[in-house]
Amino acid sequence: MKGVLRAPVAIVGGGTVGLMLALFLDRHGIKTVVFHAKEPAHNEPRGDAHSPRTMEHYRRLGISAPIRQLGLPAEHPADIAYFTRFGQRELSRLPLACRALRMRRTAAASATDQTPEPVLHADQMYVERFLYEHALTRPNITVRYGWQVTGLEQNAQRVKLLAQRAEGPAEQWTARYAVGCDGQHSHVRRAVGVHHERSGPPCRQMPRRSVTAAHLRLPTFHHDVVRGRRAWNYWSVNSELTASLTALDGKDEFFLLADTPTPPAAGPAPLVDLVRRAAGGPLPVEVLGCRPWTPDASLVAQRFTIGRVLLAGSAAHLFASSGGFGLPTGVDDAANLGWKLAAVLHGWGGPGLLATYEAERRPVAWRNAAAARELSGGLHTTELPAVLEADGPQGDEARIRAGELLRSHAQRTHALGVHLGARYDGSRIVAGDREGEPPCDSWGTYVPSSVPGGRAPHLWLDEWHGQGSSLFDRFGSGFTLLRLGNGAPSSKPLEAAAQAYGMPLTVLDLDVPCARELYGRDLVLIRPDQHVAWRGNQLPTDPDGLVAQVRGAGRSGPRGRR
Repeated sequence: MKGVLRAPVAIVGGGTVGLMLALFLDRHGIKTVVFHAKEPAHNEPRGDAHSPRTMEHYRRLGISAPIRQLGLPAEHPADIAYFTRFGQRELSRLPLACRALRMRRTAAASATDQTPEPVLHADQMYVERFLYEHALTRPNITVRYGWQVTGLEQNAQRVKLLAQRAEGPAEQWTARYAVGCDGQHSHVRRAVGVHHERSGPPCRQMPRRSVTAAHLRLPTFHHDVVRGRRAWNYWSVNSELTASLTALDGKDEFFLLADTPTPPAAGPAPLVDLVRRAAGGPLPVEVLGCRPWTPDASLVAQRFTIGRVLLAGSAAHLFASSGGFGLPTGVDDAANLGWKLAAVLHGWGGPGLLATYEAERRPVAWRNAAAARELSGGLHTTELPAVLEADGPQGDEARIRAGELLRSHAQRTHALGVHLGARYDGSRIVAGDREGEPPCDSWGTYVPSSVPGGRAPHLWLDEWHGQGSSLFDRFGSGFTLLRLGNGAPSSKPLEAAAQAYGMPLTVLDLDVPCARELYGRDLVLIRPDQHVAWRGNQLPTDPDGLVAQVRGAGRSGPRGRR
């Protein structure tokens, strides 16, 4: 074994969440080592919902533009289409804008449009490959793919990790902090004795067993099976089976999820038969990969922080698949945790700052788990009688009824409120506002609000709507104080207080009428993760106290002043 190696932060798990945490820390100048048990193949589809909030995080790191080129071609329809069988009757269709149209709408959007980065459909395997390659270029990130962490222990000063490859000597690492981003069967979570808790009872109408997830090549699907308008997500729903095909490359590669378990050990023949039954006829099928998958999990870890060990992503929470909330919630974990770890390691974060990670993110995990459960339950309660595939009036009526329910479910999966509406009300590092009430938590809609605790409302600052045009592009990597309107009071006392503690603070002056109207105050303090920390029309009489609170060094009452 080599001598002991050191890094301020060790990240166990090099999937999207682990790599994003490493990139956030790199942005703050913090060195990390990322361990990932598998070699970097990145060839296993796992879902492709990159929410508007996740895309905003990519934008903050300067990588949203190249990521947006991944996946489906720009003009490929993003519709969700339901069929009795893929090659037979279409039950319903939810038309959705393709990538090119989404971006054209963004370019022409109003100044106060709240989605500067619209949703992207690109499978996680493509994005992870990009993130991995990008991480290799960053001097603060050491990548250890093919290394499995087999031992982990901690004391009051550090975390010790033992990493092992299939061949060669093991490595001993020490880190100030370790973060488990290693998935639902997390070794890190088990090593610190934390279990998942179920979010409510299992849905009675949902499958209780593993289903089939497969990577397929279907060379004739678009030409011979689905002859009409293409879609992003195709569903075959009938009394025999339910299966979905998600288009990966717009050509012949698809990701299959089917409620009929097909063990990989059984070989490709049962899976080929399943696809043909879902299609309603013969077609060539090449199985590129197959694995079991559990769709009805709705679990949240008992703890997110255990001493110097923290959990994020699927190690901390596991959701039902409907809505695609798992990945965005995990990336939000990384955004919340990244700046707090950096603040503590740079010395300006207070002794209570890291404790707010669990206090802020665990309630959001419960919230998003509940949303995913409700959506999954809605899909599996849709009645699919045998007459659905029959000719005649009874079949027509059944298809109309099922189509309406399925379309309604598809509409609900676009839950902008879940993605943009997460709030940290009551957090010890959020200075409450006596004058304002946060908007109601709606999973389907997002209401921008500067009431402290929520995402900072978005604003375009010019008509170009390109890089640098978004208000978010002007935020600093630390805290940002917005001074809105030409009559905004001086920020000097707060700047002096921040400087005294080494807390990075950018002051941004905006004399834009719609900005003052949107935010409702002259001064608004934004955290590094783009959540509002404080607002008021005058600085508080004790700016030192405000700085102490938002950096986790103490708490005081509401500080908003009119």
